[in-house]
Amino acid sequence: METRRLGRTGFAVNLLGFGASEIGYQNVTAGTVENLLNSALDAGLNVIDTAACYDTSEELIGAAVSHRRSDYFLFTKCGHASGLPVADWTPALIELSLARSLQRLRTDHVDLLQFHSCPAATLRDDNLVAALVRAREKGLTRAIGYSGDGADALYAVETGVFDTLQISVNIADQEAIDLAIPAAAARDMGIIAKRPIANAAWLFSRWSVGDYEKPYWRRLKRLNYDFIRADPKAAVRTALRFTLAVPGVDVAIIGTSRPSRWTENAAFAADGGLPRAQFDAIRARWLITAKSDWVGLR
Repeated sequence: METRRLGRTGFAVNLLGFGASEIGYQNVTAGTVENLLNSALDAGLNVIDTAACYDTSEELIGAAVSHRRSDYFLFTKCGHASGLPVADWTPALIELSLARSLQRLRTDHVDLLQFHSCPAATLRDDNLVAALVRAREKGLTRAIGYSGDGADALYAVETGVFDTLQISVNIADQEAIDLAIPAAAARDMGIIAKRPIANAAWLFSRWSVGDYEKPYWRRLKRLNYDFIRADPKAAVRTALRFTLAVPGVDVAIIGTSRPSRWTENAAFAADGGLPRAQFDAIRARWLITAKSDWVGLR
């Protein structure tokens, strides 16, 4: 699989990373996670992305692969107390949250610590940002980043503070392609694509899953891409390769609780980004169809 440099961090990351929200929220067993992550590492995975608020995700990762810490880049996020006895988005919370994450992940440092989807107003708190910077200065994280969307993401980029940007970008969520990603790339920030296959929302003939992915389902009904009516696996492959073709994207993060699914997605990613003509056709469809309120999905 192709390796790309994650901006000024210098991390050599594979195109496909593992997003760990599902294993935390879906009561996945420790044995399944151990099998999933170790088989993925054996197959070339080198990025694992989690967050302090993803329920049991950090503990599961620590138990499964902490003994292979040198085999992967470890990303986590902070900002939400998630059971800690302090307020969200405070310097004290950043310090306590990171300490808890390190304990859960069974490591002495993470490679990337990210603010987790806070508004621009929060980022104007110099003391809060300084707490994140101090974590990097202490060696508790090698790099710092912002995870979020829309105008808030653009503001985060323009501060010049962050090494990376994690942002939604996919066939149903293209605001970032024009708004924040070019600005981030110009500053040599590493760019991490979240939700790179739009949660495969088109696979549902009617809405029956949950509100989290519902905007994508509705958008895709209007976009009516011809390829999503094809074989489901082929459609996922096209959707993923679209995101990988977005200029500036270094790694796409996909979550799953099934060991075989990561292997399948890795095979899709090994083909790299879509050819220019296919990419441009999807972009053109978006540009003539997207509504003004089709902003980046948090």
